Amino acid sequence: MTAYDLSRYLNVRSAYGSSFAPDGTLAFLMNTTGVAQLWSLPEPHGWPEQLTFYDDTVSFVDFSPERQELVFGMDEGGNERAQLYRLDADGHIHELTGMPDAKHRWGGWSPDGERFGFASNRRNEAVFDIYVQDRDATGDDAELIWKGDGWFSVGGFSPDGERLLVSEAHSSFDQDIYVLDIDSGNRSHLTPHEGKVRYTSASWGPEGEAVYLVTDAESDTLELARLSLEGDLDIVRSDEQWNIDGVALDKDSGRLVYSRNIDGYNELTVGELTGPTTIETFPTPDLPGGLAGGVSWGPDAERFAVSVTGRQVNTNVFVVEAETGESEQWTAASTAGIPRETFIAPEVVRFDSFDGREIPALFSLPESAANGNDADGDTPVIVDIHGGPESQRRPSFSGLTQYFLSRGYAVFEPNVRGSTGYGKAYTHLDDVEKRMDSVKDLRAGVDWLHDHPAVDPNRIVAMGGSYGGFMVLAALTEYPDLWAAGVDVVGIANFVTFLENTGDWRRELREAEYGSLDTDREFLESISPINNVDRINAPLFVLHGANDPRVPVGEAEQIAEQAAEQGVPVEKLVFDDEGHGISKRENRIEAYTAVVEFLDDHV
Repeated sequence: MTAYDLSRYLNVRSAYGSSFAPDGTLAFLMNTTGVAQLWSLPEPHGWPEQLTFYDDTVSFVDFSPERQELVFGMDEGGNERAQLYRLDADGHIHELTGMPDAKHRWGGWSPDGERFGFASNRRNEAVFDIYVQDRDATGDDAELIWKGDGWFSVGGFSPDGERLLVSEAHSSFDQDIYVLDIDSGNRSHLTPHEGKVRYTSASWGPEGEAVYLVTDAESDTLELARLSLEGDLDIVRSDEQWNIDGVALDKDSGRLVYSRNIDGYNELTVGELTGPTTIETFPTPDLPGGLAGGVSWGPDAERFAVSVTGRQVNTNVFVVEAETGESEQWTAASTAGIPRETFIAPEVVRFDSFDGREIPALFSLPESAANGNDADGDTPVIVDIHGGPESQRRPSFSGLTQYFLSRGYAVFEPNVRGSTGYGKAYTHLDDVEKRMDSVKDLRAGVDWLHDHPAVDPNRIVAMGGSYGGFMVLAALTEYPDLWAAGVDVVGIANFVTFLENTGDWRRELREAEYGSLDTDREFLESISPINNVDRINAPLFVLHGANDPRVPVGEAEQIAEQAAEQGVPVEKLVFDDEGHGISKRENRIEAYTAVVEFLDDHV
């Protein structure tokens, strides 16, 4: 028996997504109330002040560079149609957009704090336009700067406030960068290219003379590069084996932080540009956990705030002195009274798949098995499959994972082909007609588990969310005899109905990964689990949000209904106030209590 129940583990708090005010006050998101709200701290270890009090999740915060005011975003019930709001120093909140049927994607403040930029699909749901708006104006007063014909976003104002950095995503692995003149509307294309090339994490450099970003234009891995306004690309830092995931640059000082992804963990490098492509590096920050991101530079760039997490470290905000690397934890998101030393870290393992390719995974054993007490092979395993698929399972904190480990489950988290973090070629190994090769990787992972002395091969569970939910359903239909149960969270059951019903703004991006309804419909039908539902043997739990704009709830309804008709034990749980995932703590407790009871019954 575990010493702590599930609700305790799901009550472990997180603090993240910080932003510095001009006076050094730190604003951040924290889920103490059950959903992420805005909080602030004037100094480390102080008593935080709650600034917003909504039932829905606040998605980001960004302080003005000149005033004690900030902008935050929030949608309704997980529908992802985010609206923008301004919070004044006196606590008064102004709605800036007020168009609940449209998405609004924040693009940053102008240098003088008088305006802000954003992208929105308010004109046409399928495409994003670029807008600039005065800080005290309402949504109707936003100025349309550029009519888009695709997925555009704003990367920030130039140091002189006259231009915008704009990114266009053709797919998750293919982007373009533009500079847009605000007054004239003229647009300069900096990255014409053939094939799929990533240009991400773009920031204006000092004086606005260039852009710094990460790209795989000249390498299998992402590299830190300088892109001139004439389109010339110079590599600043590279690694032949690992990606440089992103860069956060203070355009006034030239100080920057970039992150190298090493087998899912990351390593921060802090420095200062001393020339267009030269960096004076500072001491490496002293941070726990193995994962840090979401950098926010403070006034004068003498320090920066960063969100820190790890499998044994719940997420909190630390502040790092740039020149020394010394760090201090500012927020105190609690572990709900659970001792940190009881949290279990994973081991990075690798297994050979059907074609001899080596597949990485995170593997965590419960304490009894890790100590050798369960070497007789009676440990059940949850194979937890990430979404995306353009994503990577990384060892961040998860209360649910720690609960399963405390209950005696092992947890196996494969980064099957198509995952990010292992180079460009690896990410394309599951494209379109190669989709099911990633499901074969799951089979190979289970074979690896069968050979592990602690594992009970008859008690292996497939669990995953979003694309990971599709992987669960595909695993249950392709290899029905391997699984004791399946847990599908907001997963895709039918690629045709998914693409027909997903948000208009997402369809083109998803077709670039999965295949087109016009040209690949027959193939999409052939790999859709719904068309092989008669092969499912294992009990199935289906969990979804009614407001999901990415994978509509119809995917859950059709797989649950048809699996039940085949005589499969099925439980379905749909939350009316959730979208693509279960985010509210009370809903998470209800949902995963039901999942645990389901697994107790069947596993």
